[in-house]
Amino acid sequence: MAIKKATKKFEAKHLKAVLDQRKEQKKAKQLFQKREKKRAKKSKDGEEDEDDEATKPAKAPEVEATDLQGMTVDDFLGGGFKDLIEGKKDGKKKRKRADKEDEDDDEAENETLKEAEEMEKELQQLADADPEFYKYLAENDKDLLDFKAAELENLSDIGDSDVDGDEEEEEEEEETPGKKGKKAEEVTKKHVEQWRKHMIEQKSMTAMRKVVLAFRAAAHVGDTDTNTTYKYSITSPEVYHDLLVLALEQIPVVLQEHIPIKESAAGKIRVSTDSKKYKSLLPLLKSHSASLLYFLPTLSDSGTIKIFLKSITSLLPYFLSFRKFIKTLLKEVVDVWALDSHDEATRITAFLVVRKAVIIGDEGLRESCMKALYSGFVKASRRTSSHTLPGINLMKNSGAELFGIDEKVGYTLGFGYIRQLAVHLRSSITNNSKDSFKMVYNWQYVHSLDFWSRVLSSYCSPLRAAETGKESALQPLIYPLVQVTLGAIRLIPTQQFFPLHFQLHRSLLRLSLSTGVYIPLLPTLLTPLTTTLFKGKTHPTTATPLDFSVTIRAPKQYLNTKTYLQGVADQTNELMAEFFVLYSKHISFPELAAPAIVALKRFFKKHNPKGKWVEQMKVLVQKLEANAAFIEQKRKTVTFAPSQRAEVDLFLKDFDWENTPLGAYVAGMRKMNEEKNKVLEEGRKADVKRRKEMEKEDAENAGDSDAHMDSEDEDEDEEDFESGSGDDEELSELEGDDDEEALTFGSDGEEDESE
Repeated sequence: MAIKKATKKFEAKHLKAVLDQRKEQKKAKQLFQKREKKRAKKSKDGEEDEDDEATKPAKAPEVEATDLQGMTVDDFLGGGFKDLIEGKKDGKKKRKRADKEDEDDDEAENETLKEAEEMEKELQQLADADPEFYKYLAENDKDLLDFKAAELENLSDIGDSDVDGDEEEEEEEEETPGKKGKKAEEVTKKHVEQWRKHMIEQKSMTAMRKVVLAFRAAAHVGDTDTNTTYKYSITSPEVYHDLLVLALEQIPVVLQEHIPIKESAAGKIRVSTDSKKYKSLLPLLKSHSASLLYFLPTLSDSGTIKIFLKSITSLLPYFLSFRKFIKTLLKEVVDVWALDSHDEATRITAFLVVRKAVIIGDEGLRESCMKALYSGFVKASRRTSSHTLPGINLMKNSGAELFGIDEKVGYTLGFGYIRQLAVHLRSSITNNSKDSFKMVYNWQYVHSLDFWSRVLSSYCSPLRAAETGKESALQPLIYPLVQVTLGAIRLIPTQQFFPLHFQLHRSLLRLSLSTGVYIPLLPTLLTPLTTTLFKGKTHPTTATPLDFSVTIRAPKQYLNTKTYLQGVADQTNELMAEFFVLYSKHISFPELAAPAIVALKRFFKKHNPKGKWVEQMKVLVQKLEANAAFIEQKRKTVTFAPSQRAEVDLFLKDFDWENTPLGAYVAGMRKMNEEKNKVLEEGRKADVKRRKEMEKEDAENAGDSDAHMDSEDEDEDEEDFESGSGDDEELSELEGDDDEEALTFGSDGEEDESE
């Protein structure tokens, strides 16, 4: 249908003006309605006062008769008549002001009605000029045609809501902390029980408001700032505890009752932030969020922290619109997750808060959460010992889960962080300075590579791809991660850094096992056999065996010793067995194992070494030969060629790997290692318990700070020894204390948060 010229003219010249005019009229009528209600309320109160005064006789100014004789005219007038006269003048001024306001309101109302009449005339002209367009407006915008009725109806609704909103704002202002001159009301156990009853039984918002204000006062109990006062004060420890529990447990319940959290079919969570209740509670939510943010760093009790974090988890959907606050809050939560002094349950609860934010947040919030989590992990992994290693492994496993929730964001961040690791490696290779290797050979770098190995192992497995029907978005990161890790292993192939090499080999073995990607580890695994540790002479030592799980650099007193040689041989033997068992059922196993068998036999024949480790490696060679013979026997019956990959992949698919000769050997070795690690873990726990008891006794008996400081120094020396540094002067440099680049694992162009 062609648009008529009159319609185009109306749209160009009048339509926008009409809509703007409607908005202005709506505002004017809202203001008029407010004033009308207030005026009616005042007049009603005034009539009641006049009725009361009319029934009473007028009182004259009270002046004693004995004073009249000596009074002057000024004194006589000062006896009350002057105030009465001035009061009448003030009353006249107020009436004049009120009459003037009424006249202004009447004029505004008349102008509004006049404009409405003019608009109706214009619409009537439109109906005569273009009836088809007028019919279209009648079907799609009835309020525009029935302008006067629609505006009056909206006026009454909006006026009432605005008045209610003003009352709520006034009530909120009365309870807002920070006003001087008012004495704070002390919270008692009776108050807390009353609020609890109303919040549980009635889901009272009034009680919730009071609890939020009391909670704010509780959060600032220890403040020394005297410039800020609060509506409530808390002095009793029992009341303090009960109030915290009430606020943390019941505030999310009451909010859920009045502003329910809606979950879509796709799993997305939404809160109707446009609702009237949410807008009225917005100042309260901001106040409570500030209290939570202030309170969290001050908590030390694990039970209280867990309740606190669970409450934050329930409140996260209401805080999504507070972008700056939620980012700051998540950093505080990450600090709880990364702090080793907290127990495992508390750290897991903190992780669940971050995970909830990633699930319900948008892409920007997810990126912020992942960055904060990775930064906290890198910072916490700076010092590693037998006491901190379980917590670091907990962070790796939980943090790896987070990067696969949104694989698109995870890939972007992973690419940047792995590239940053590659930049550090390249700088170490190209830089000829003496200490250039230290930006790579430190715990943070090793744990970062292991972290990404766990991420890719979790989300890039063939089984998961078969379940989802598509390849993971993180799959392209496997190749650069493998290249960076192999480059780090080859950076310094000396015996001092064999522990670090073994750490990185385990990361690559995990990645190869989970993803099915072949990684050529045999050349780097055979590297120790080419060093002077295995070819030269070794000397005995009384040092205990080195714990390779918490060591990346062997102390100098271990180099070229029989103890260290046996430890390196055990690690090499175990890692080679773990590497070959990955392909113990593969049809090409005989060809894969042949280079290792030849290299080991040639080494034994040429150097004729002696020791326990030689017998262990000879057993490994026998198992490799037996497994190769087993596979050759099985593949004699096959009828397909090597080019038929589908048939090759199905070779011995349903056969249990533990039933192969090499698989049975590896299964027994793993069982022995588990028992050994169990004994070591029990010994570690007993040692921690014994040290705490000794520290407690020293603190009670000695009574001076010097003895306590000496015990702390001894603990730090022991922790340094466990991390593989001993008395080495280069410990701080190796771990990157003086090297900022060694701690920079963020993406390019970003501020180094791990610092």
